[in-house]
Amino acid sequence: MSGSLEPDVRASHDDRELAVERLRVAAGDGRLGPADLDERVERALTATTTGQLREVLRDLPAPVEDEVGLRAKHGNVERSGVWTLPRRLRVDVRSGNATIDLTRAVAVHSELDVAVAVAHGNVRIVAPPHVEVEVGSVAVHGGNVRERRRAAEGVPVRLRVRVDGEVKHGNLTVAGPRRPRRSFWRWLLRRG
Repeated sequence: MSGSLEPDVRASHDDRELAVERLRVAAGDGRLGPADLDERVERALTATTTGQLREVLRDLPAPVEDEVGLRAKHGNVERSGVWTLPRRLRVDVRSGNATIDLTRAVAVHSELDVAVAVAHGNVRIVAPPHVEVEVGSVAVHGGNVRERRRAAEGVPVRLRVRVDGEVKHGNLTVAGPRRPRRSFWRWLLRRG
């Protein structure tokens, strides 16, 4: 759905699906309550013009970028906390480290393509149980690709991440979220 379209242009199926997905993301962010979400989804699905779709989305933030790049050269870069995932993520690491934490990330799409280019560095992807990560398309030259998380049976997959690219003299690690560490005092109290 393009912002430059006139209000009387007929909406396509794709325009309506994109609008509904933006509404779902807004509800997941806490911007819309259940009743408001239901009402707006109904209006989006029955909209006949792009102007009607814009009206349904008028007070919501603009959609996320389609492609985002992360670069680390002789340093570190990290994306964590609550952030909206693009459709594609480019990660370029040269003598540095990159962490991509998907634990609290908001997925607008059901798939995320990650293109990695690593030379003398490390990329760590933190993926909760509902995220499936495929790393089979990564070429490795003097490095490692590791899966360091426990399999979670019975958890429905909400996001599929496909990683491709090249690792030269570095590492690509897929890990689960870390459990909070128990302090010495908590450990001592539990023993007592």
